Amino acid sequence: MIPSTAAAFLTLTVGTAFAHTGCGGHEIGRRNVGGPMLYSRAVTDEAGAAASTDVSTECTAYGYAPVTQIASSFPAIWQTASILPTDAEAQQLFASINSTVNSKLPNNVPHGTPTGNWTGVNYSSSDPDCWWTHNKCNTPSSDTGLKADITIVPEPMTWGLGFDDGPNCSHNALYDLLLENNQKATMFYIGSNVMDWPLQAMRAHDEGHEICVHTWSHQYMTALSNEVVFAELYYTQKAIKAVLGVTPLCWRPPYGDVDNRVRMIAAGLNLSTIVWSDDTNDWEAGSNGVTQQDVTNNYQSVIDKAGNGTYTTHGPVVLNHELSNYTMSVFVSMFPKIKSAFSYIVPICTAYNITQPYAESNVTCPNFETYISGVTNISASTTQKDGSSSSNTSYTASGSTSPSASSTSKSDGSSSSGSSSSSTASNGASSAKSGALGMYDGLSGMGLVLGGVVAGVMLL
Repeated sequence: MIPSTAAAFLTLTVGTAFAHTGCGGHEIGRRNVGGPMLYSRAVTDEAGAAASTDVSTECTAYGYAPVTQIASSFPAIWQTASILPTDAEAQQLFASINSTVNSKLPNNVPHGTPTGNWTGVNYSSSDPDCWWTHNKCNTPSSDTGLKADITIVPEPMTWGLGFDDGPNCSHNALYDLLLENNQKATMFYIGSNVMDWPLQAMRAHDEGHEICVHTWSHQYMTALSNEVVFAELYYTQKAIKAVLGVTPLCWRPPYGDVDNRVRMIAAGLNLSTIVWSDDTNDWEAGSNGVTQQDVTNNYQSVIDKAGNGTYTTHGPVVLNHELSNYTMSVFVSMFPKIKSAFSYIVPICTAYNITQPYAESNVTCPNFETYISGVTNISASTTQKDGSSSSNTSYTASGSTSPSASSTSKSDGSSSSGSSSSSTASNGASSAKSGALGMYDGLSGMGLVLGGVVAGVMLL
């Protein structure tokens, strides 16, 4: 729960700071940084940020002072991450991981540029690095000790639901739909967006969605040095911990661009790699010859597979985006068809029965049988709220985790004993939602916000 006194830290902000691109659909800075600020608004808590579905209102900048107070502990928003000179903990951890990577993968080097230009790259057709971008390789050789990427869900007729590139300032209509249908998803969050829009990130966590890492600045990861790969992941984990009180154990590479070197650095941070089996190409609509009708057709193609027997033994992990108003709106429009075609729609942690989705053992994800029975697991213990790693967080190359603990809440909105929200900062709004939560910090109705940097949106 955010203490009621914390609301006082929310401030109006003027001037220009980390302004991000709207492109008519409120794409919040994944590719184009810069532009004039909209007027500022005084949003006081998570419930206030979630109240409007007017895009201009949602994407009006706000500031949250606790984040500005810790901003110096993070890389610059939307700039390529690197280890801060004063961050001794990161330096020590990177040194250990880097030593392992250099020892095990001495010939695995960066490919191309961070923007995805591979001109002049001379790479073996045998794909020695299991480079996904080269040949969709998702299963590293056994001698690397790396796990295979997650690309499908093991449950038949089950859609693995996730959204990349959030939190998006204009996501309330999408999140309202998910909440109304008691539908949980896996949210792949960009660290810079979490710092820019902390209240939006809080809503996802508090409404029971799984939170994973999607890097700090959304670049092609295999082009980056070991240190930059580490920093892009490490500081995104750290931002999510600061804002939500949890440390993710999963990540998705931007553009799916991953190889064994990047996987090994991620594994050193206990991050499992999740890619996808089917791409809606929603992110590409309006560019590269991709039309909105193409996107609709791509959705329909996945839906049709549910009817032709493709998913009798497994289900797809589908690439959807929280990138823009359009990408979210098209999912909303297709959701009834998806729900009708598939037996189940679940977050990735549920699909794989990963009951402990974070390094902190007090938050649980419902396993598959629990989820489809209509009962969700909710933690009743507390979280660490100072933004630092909790005492049970241990970074190792093995990706090991600690045990989980849970109580239960029914997905129909009722809850069992010990699983209620006590948020005062939201004036009871998050308490009303708590019965629908799938993964929940038992003390925090909204998640302790220790972060948030002023951001603006440019309308083009």
